[in-house]
Amino acid sequence: MSEQNHNAKPVINVTPLIDVLLVLLIIFMVISPQKPSRFDARIPEKATSPETDAHNLSLVVTINPTGGYQLNSSPAANLPELDALLHRALDGRPENLKAVFLKAPRALHYGEVVKVIDVMKSAGSAPIGLQIENLN
Repeated sequence: MSEQNHNAKPVINVTPLIDVLLVLLIIFMVISPQKPSRFDARIPEKATSPETDAHNLSLVVTINPTGGYQLNSSPAANLPELDALLHRALDGRPENLKAVFLKAPRALHYGEVVKVIDVMKSAGSAPIGLQIENLN
C-alpha cells in the first residue's frame, strides 16, 4: 500500500472554485446597476451680497530692494510702520481671511526676511505664504 501512496499525483478539484466564481459574478451583476453611474456636481449659487474684489482680500507684504516695506500699495519706511499697517488691515477680519504673503528679492539676506515674518506673526497673520519674485 505504501507504493500506491508514492505514485499518487495530487489533483486540484476546480469545480468548487468555479461555483464560487459564478456566485460572485452573479452578485456583482446584481449590485452593479444599483451603483451611481454618474457624478452629480453641485454648482454654488451666485451670492446675493455685493461681490468683494479679490485684490482687497489678499495682503502682500513686499520688501523693497532699496530698503523699506510695502503692504499692497501702502508704503512703510520701517518695521514699526509695517506692523501698524498690518494691524489695521488684519483687525476685524475673520480667521480664514488673515493669510498674508511675503514677497522679497532673492538677493536679500535671510535675517531681514525673518524680521519681517516676525512682524507679520505679531500682527496676527496666519498663515504666512512666501511669494516667488517672478510670478505675477
